[in-house]
Amino acid sequence: MALSACLLALTACVPSNSLPLTTPTSLPPTAAPALPASTPLPTRPSYAPGELVDYTAQDGDTLPALAARFNTTMDEIFAANPIIPRDATTMPPGLPMKIPIYYRALWGSSFQPLPDHAFVNGPALIGFNTTAFVNARDGWLKTYRTYAGGEWRTGPQLVDYIATNFSVSPRLLLALLEYQGGALSQSKPPVSKYLLGYKKVYYESPYLQLVWAANTLNNGYYGWREGNLLEFELTDGTLTRPDPWQNAASVALQYYFSHIYAGQQFLSATGPDGLLRTYTELFGDPWAVQFELIPGSLKQPDLLLPFPPGRPWSYTGGPHTGWGTGLPFVAVDFAPPSEFSGCFKVEPEQFSVAMADGLVVRSSIDGLALDLDKDGDERTGWVIYYLHLAQEGRAPLGKELRAGDPIGYPSCQGGHVTGTHVHIARKYNGEWILADSPLAFNMEGWIAHSGSVAYQGTLTRGNATVTACECGDAGTAIKAGPP
Repeated sequence: MALSACLLALTACVPSNSLPLTTPTSLPPTAAPALPASTPLPTRPSYAPGELVDYTAQDGDTLPALAARFNTTMDEIFAANPIIPRDATTMPPGLPMKIPIYYRALWGSSFQPLPDHAFVNGPALIGFNTTAFVNARDGWLKTYRTYAGGEWRTGPQLVDYIATNFSVSPRLLLALLEYQGGALSQSKPPVSKYLLGYKKVYYESPYLQLVWAANTLNNGYYGWREGNLLEFELTDGTLTRPDPWQNAASVALQYYFSHIYAGQQFLSATGPDGLLRTYTELFGDPWAVQFELIPGSLKQPDLLLPFPPGRPWSYTGGPHTGWGTGLPFVAVDFAPPSEFSGCFKVEPEQFSVAMADGLVVRSSIDGLALDLDKDGDERTGWVIYYLHLAQEGRAPLGKELRAGDPIGYPSCQGGHVTGTHVHIARKYNGEWILADSPLAFNMEGWIAHSGSVAYQGTLTRGNATVTACECGDAGTAIKAGPP
């Protein structure tokens, strides 16, 4: 529904390399690498309704998501943990908590194969050189070439390209390529043209298989983050519900492998002898590194609306994905006023602006990244991501901007769009930050709220509400500046 709406909308946007996320009905279970059987993991008891259980807060935990996972309510969590303030955003990692639990059947494994800092393309990746790492191995990936994003890329360059756009760790992508396709150890790729098991027409290349993988991983990771991905089916129709104590990265791997495996294959891939073993052999034990990805009580810095004050722009897209298809719902869209519909060149005064002081650390057809801590690295601290800025007039790489400075012109460039607009999203330490969450997208006091599907939703400030619509009519207009 969201995809069809986007294709028909006047100012909708779908970033490059978008694809469906449903498992094809023709997809049979593929053979997992031969690995020894894992020791059975303990299962959860049938807790009494409302029984208090011990829980230690993990990176990025929020109370709405915890309430959903444990099948309880925020009020009950507050009552059991009076130390937590009512306006809490993110929980401090390591905080001991008591959570009232209401048992659900079919909870999955409690084993955690991957920490969150090893999932996102964040600070833990600083110093890692994908090309050097791949070229030091004997596998087929170093000789692979493909055309992606408007240019020819080597295998490791492709991994970095996808890792940057989806903000998924290149180490994780390499581990998947090795685990499923021997990319770092075998001289030739597997005979199957569906390298990672996604059997769909037009996805026969390693490039598009990896795009599907990154997109599916993000859907699992952020589905757990927001508390909505509480169950899914394996390829044989078996229903599984992630263990409430799980972390986002581990659920993302379970969700990913649920699209291609079932039974023992699924248990092996998500257990100690599966992907984790491959990852550890390549990069060392990811759990040996202690890293706080999302700190407790994280606050968003003050942000402007992405257009000049006094000029009414239209709110054309409520929360939707930052890149790809499906989750995470992190981005919103704005379009300048015009007598024309569809794609048009805007007037010189209708430029988009820097939403805060920052340094341009990426500027290309695939988006512009404004680094607010100005350390020159998109993977650290707060970053504002812009998409669909025209090449002409777009702030160049290395440009330092003040809040309100011109950053580029909205356009139809970059991805698949049906109307001129600008798409904006937030990241912190490489993690996309959900637009509608305890850490809501706040632009000059305008707060983003999701609708029932992607691109719907509202902006509210005080008693004022603006509802997103691709139509760009007067009811969607909003002005930057004080109330």
